This record gives sequence, structure tokens and C-alpha cells, in this order.
Amino acid sequence: MSALLIYKALHIFFMVAWFAGIFYLPRLFIYHTMTEEKACSAMLKIMERRLLYFVTPFAVLTAVFGVLTIVEYGSEWFKYNLWLHYKLVFVIILYIYHAYCFKLLADFKHDRNIRSTRFYRFFNEFPVFLLLPIILLAVLKPFF
Repeated sequence: MSALLIYKALHIFFMVAWFAGIFYLPRLFIYHTMTEEKACSAMLKIMERRLLYFVTPFAVLTAVFGVLTIVEYGSEWFKYNLWLHYKLVFVIILYIYHAYCFKLLADFKHDRNIRSTRFYRFFNEFPVFLLLPIILLAVLKPFF
């Protein structure tokens, strides 16, 4: 079994685990904006923090095994596969999204949230629109 296949498998595994959390966290934010009960808000703060800190290592490991996969393929492969460059643009946007979740988490923690439920509903769907082109580019590997 080659290192490349192990890196790819681990990259996919950690990506799936990361996305499970990234899909659920904004849903918690939606519930948080809808509650006025202090006990419920306190519970949601704990759940949000635990979830974000739980999935962040998966985000890091997704990147680590993605980079190891690229390194294993080699610099020439990276240089001439433009689909990967486009995929990485979407991936970078996803990491920015993930980082922004920490800002939103801090806002909820300090009861400073100014965003509406509607904002969080859109925010909740955003990773889906990043995941689709990421997967399409990785699987189809278009020539452009």
C-alpha cells in the first residue's frame, strides 16, 4: 500500500469529519438566536464551543493530509493541474469561513451577537456551496 493512498484516505476521512461539524455549528447558532432563555443560551454556548474545538483538529488534519498528498504527487503535478489551484481557492475560503466561526462563537459567548436568524440560515448553507465545487474539481479533474 502506498503512502499516497493512505494520505488520500486520511484526507477524505478528516474532511468528512470536519464537514459534519461545520454543517452543524451554524445550526446551533440559529437555535441560539431564537432563544431568550438564559439556561438554554448557556447550554448552547457550551455546545458551540465544544463542537468548534472538536472539529478544528479535523480541519488541520484535512490540510496536513491534503498537503502530504500534493507533496507525494510532486511539484510538476501541482504545477500543471490547474483544477487543483481552483479547488484550493475554494478550500481557502472554507478555512476563512471556519476562522470566522471563532469570531461568531466569541460574540455569542459575550452576548454580543448582532446577526439575525436569517443571516445564520444563509451562513449555514454556505459550506454546501463550497463543498460542491471542491468535490467536482477533485473528482472530475477538468482540463482548464
